[in-house]
Amino acid sequence: ADGGRNLSLDSIPMGLPMSDPTAWATAMNNLGMAPMGMTGQPLLPDFDPALGMMTGIPPINPMMPGLGIVPPPIPPDMPAVKEIIHCKSCTLFPPNPHLPPPATRERPPGCKTVFVGGLPENATEPIIMEVFEQCGEVIAIRKSKKNFCHIRFAEEFMVDKALYLSGYRIRLGSSTDKKDTGRLHVDFAQARDDLYEWECKQRMLAREERHRRRLEEDRFRPPSPPPVVHYSDHECSIVAEKLKDDAKFLEAIQTLLTWIERGEVNRRTANNFYSMIQSANSHIRRLVNEKATHEKEMEEAKEKFKLALSGILVQFEQIVAVYHSASKQKAWDHFTKAQRKNISVWCKQAEEIRNIHNDELMGIRREEEMEMSDEEIEDPSEMKETEESALVSQVEALKEENDSLRWQLDAYRNEVELLKQEQGKASRDEDTTKEQQMKLLQQALQGMQKHLLKVQEEYKKREAELEKVKEEKLKIETLLANLKEQESGTSRVCACSQEKECPAEKTLNNSPVKSEREVLLVGIISTFLHVHPFGASIEYICSYLQRLDSKICTAEVEVLMTRLQNTFRQELSGVGASLEKRWKFCGFDGLKMT
Repeated sequence: ADGGRNLSLDSIPMGLPMSDPTAWATAMNNLGMAPMGMTGQPLLPDFDPALGMMTGIPPINPMMPGLGIVPPPIPPDMPAVKEIIHCKSCTLFPPNPHLPPPATRERPPGCKTVFVGGLPENATEPIIMEVFEQCGEVIAIRKSKKNFCHIRFAEEFMVDKALYLSGYRIRLGSSTDKKDTGRLHVDFAQARDDLYEWECKQRMLAREERHRRRLEEDRFRPPSPPPVVHYSDHECSIVAEKLKDDAKFLEAIQTLLTWIERGEVNRRTANNFYSMIQSANSHIRRLVNEKATHEKEMEEAKEKFKLALSGILVQFEQIVAVYHSASKQKAWDHFTKAQRKNISVWCKQAEEIRNIHNDELMGIRREEEMEMSDEEIEDPSEMKETEESALVSQVEALKEENDSLRWQLDAYRNEVELLKQEQGKASRDEDTTKEQQMKLLQQALQGMQKHLLKVQEEYKKREAELEKVKEEKLKIETLLANLKEQESGTSRVCACSQEKECPAEKTLNNSPVKSEREVLLVGIISTFLHVHPFGASIEYICSYLQRLDSKICTAEVEVLMTRLQNTFRQELSGVGASLEKRWKFCGFDGLKMT
């Protein structure tokens, strides 16, 4: 019985014979259903389900519970079939489904009010309330003297239900009078109350969104730093103590920076700020020592890693040796084919891993050797330059210390002047204390003067040492020049001996080239101009030659090239201000001419 109740014509085809199709159609017509065959095909395509032969029975929907007949799926382009709506005082008849849907205006934002037109003339507010309260809670009805009204609902979705009634024909009771009938037209209405409520709702949503975003930003925003206290002698002493402590140095240095940027430095507080800056400078040594300890730890970690890697390589070598010994014929013949295959694969994998680790270890050793070679190879000239730079830096440091001592002296003098001015204003009882302060300041001034004299003496000694180094450098340069002249003299003596031996070379001495150095210059310039067939300016040629020898000057090169007219030729290109002189190589043409 349960299976027969859920029977579907689409899913289970029925094989019962149907001798009289008209009888089947008549039975379905009496039930108010569209006549369909057993396969779901309509027998009467123009059938109207509202016209049933059995009066008093409403049209039957095939989807009603208790019927096991499921119609075929409705195509998407087919309009939904509306049914008759029965009310206590009126009846609503659906429009023709083949007509297009009624037109509506654009929906206003937050619309809760609808316009209802086409009402019967005898329609009253209770009748309208009876019809439209099925769509939802009605807040107000504003009926006009004409045949229309405005209905305001509690929620927006109720408006969509009210629009469903657009196009229905309404009839009051069972009367057929024109005043008791009409065709409803339901459309969106624009009301100021709806727009105001919608704007209030949007503003509330915007406030909630801003509040949510603010909470998110506050949650992800880092905490603000604590405020920096104002400068005072007590706070200055606290900050000076914090600067000496490694754990509180960052907080203290930030406070010091803020005070200096605020402009708290003046004549009275200059000494305190200088002492704090001096303690900040001393923190650099601690940082350098900390860096050195970290570098030492890194070197120790590298050594440990290298030792562990070498141990791993030894073990890999032993494993590979085991594989190689197992692959020899004495033991190899006793293994099966699968075992031999596994051993060969394992051997290849072990050799690859061993080679990778070996390359890594060799790379580490090469880096260490490169570092050692870079440290060992140092030129004596660089050593001298480093010594000179060290002396210069020491002299500059002494100058800065001298300037700082002068500033301290000025500060002490200003304090003495202030004390002198305060002496006249203060009472006689404070004279003794001020005299003691004056004595202390005078003693401090004397100590600073002595220290300044010592610094000046050291400065003079360092200047004398710097002059000695410069004199030694000049002597070395003169010795190098003498050695070069001796070498050139020996070359000239050799040339003279060759002249005596070879008389044919005397004619060569009469040539425009006078020394071996000029011959080398001619060869280099010829090669350079041969690479530049369009020529080059004398400045370009000299810049190339000065890379090889910085003592070469432009005038010497130009005189040499003008003497060799068969080898080099000067040409002018351009007009007016863009006139340019270029030298070209013409040795091949000159060889033919000579």
